[in-house]
Amino acid sequence: MSVVRRYPDSSWGQVLLEAFFICLAGAAFGVLLHYPLLGDVFLVRRPAAKALAAESRLPEAGSLIPALLEDVRALVEQGAVLVDARSPEAFREGHIAGARSLPLGPDPEGLARFRDRVPLTVPVVVYCSGYGCRDSHDVGARLIEAGYKEVLVFEGGFPEWRAAGLPVGTGAAP
Repeated sequence: MSVVRRYPDSSWGQVLLEAFFICLAGAAFGVLLHYPLLGDVFLVRRPAAKALAAESRLPEAGSLIPALLEDVRALVEQGAVLVDARSPEAFREGHIAGARSLPLGPDPEGLARFRDRVPLTVPVVVYCSGYGCRDSHDVGARLIEAGYKEVLVFEGGFPEWRAAGLPVGTGAAP
């Protein structure tokens, strides 16, 4: 036989009201703690991304910065080079039009060829298979080690580009 205790002074309504006020206090604390970020979200401001697109420079040389789709389009118009970090097979099946293939892997000659063709002063935007794909970050880090100062990562990658209906190429890298 189980014993169920009942507390005579509490009711479900009172418990729910107390839970509501606890949640309200937590939300208020969160807003007070993060109000600058919330202002950017509600006003749809992206200060770092907009400054990057306007100036085509990283705020700090030698570091990776994420780039949004509209930033990538603006940077490409300004002369940035797109780099596809996916496998050669994935590149042949489809890639962002005008991109160069530089897959992640033990190919020091590939990076040397890239350096011969692309000056160190040119901004480079690296992408791969979308969010969750770390190859673009790894290739971007290699490019920074090779001397490139303006290396960005387009985290949405090829899937986001294709879904936006932007130009896509096929075939092997030139």
